[in-house]
Amino acid sequence: MPSYPTGPAGRAAATLAAALAVTLPLFAGAGPAVADDGRPDRDFTIEDPRITESSGLAASRAHPGVYWTHNDSDDGPYVYAVDSRTGKTLATITMRGVGEPRDVEGISIGPDGDLYVGDIGDNLDGTWDHVWIYRFPEPKALRDATVTAVQYDVTYADGARNAEALMVHPKTGRVYIASKNEDGGGLYEGPAKLTTGSANVFRRVGEVPWVTDGAFSPDGTRLVLRSYFSAREYAFEDGRLGEDRSVGAPFQRQAESVTYTADGSALMFGSEGARSEVVRVETEGGPGSGSGSGSGEGSGAPAKGGDRGSAGGTGEGGSGNAALGAAVLVGVAALWLALKRRRK
Repeated sequence: MPSYPTGPAGRAAATLAAALAVTLPLFAGAGPAVADDGRPDRDFTIEDPRITESSGLAASRAHPGVYWTHNDSDDGPYVYAVDSRTGKTLATITMRGVGEPRDVEGISIGPDGDLYVGDIGDNLDGTWDHVWIYRFPEPKALRDATVTAVQYDVTYADGARNAEALMVHPKTGRVYIASKNEDGGGLYEGPAKLTTGSANVFRRVGEVPWVTDGAFSPDGTRLVLRSYFSAREYAFEDGRLGEDRSVGAPFQRQAESVTYTADGSALMFGSEGARSEVVRVETEGGPGSGSGSGSGEGSGAPAKGGDRGSAGGTGEGGSGNAALGAAVLVGVAALWLALKRRRK
């Protein structure tokens, strides 16, 4: 469920979301479809009618081409395995032993093969004195099942806050959370090992922009963070952020999730909504990225000589879409600044 800041800034964000809901379809095309060749890790649409608020993505390590996702808000203790070849749900996992989830916002897979589910949202910006992380082994077989999950209590050293991004480092297993704030969030580092029975205190170790999701590359050397309108990829070393660059994220109605493919060759960007779209964007230097310029072309972008345009594409349709997208973002920025001045 989208959450916006309060006051004039909140009204601005809500207005922009409504405007984008109308304008984005004009240049987003009909949305991605399952690849004709049936290969995994391509653009796909989540077909399950139960998944209407997909708020996190994690590429399976045990099942190639499968992505774990979940609804946010109080949907229940459910996690879904979705096949990128067909967009269909292959398994629904019900977590037991975790109480009643409040606002599940992120999901990640650790080096131990466990799934970490972040019940870390706080739409009232810091009203809950603690949040939770749930953890269970990734199932070896994809079928509906009920699993016992471990529940960890989480607090922040500098006070409660809203967050939507949960990332587990693929080498160290350390858990990170990125908070969400209109004036810029923070990257928080958890203890070396999560424990039960007492609160796990997360400490601020970096400054980040407004973040709706994030993910580590499979080798742990990069961290991507996305927002509603953009994404940035950071170098990551010794637990700290390094140089960053812009990533060509696709335009989506409610941009809520991102993950790397299991081989690190691309990023998969997801969105909320019924039959929501997941769009592949090649990483710099990854297979299919051409010169490695990091242009961020989605897999729906036309090949040379092609005629299909998509967000981030390079054909005629892509150029037109990019121009319209730029115009929308200019309007977004102008409205946002105007309301900020009015608030002051």
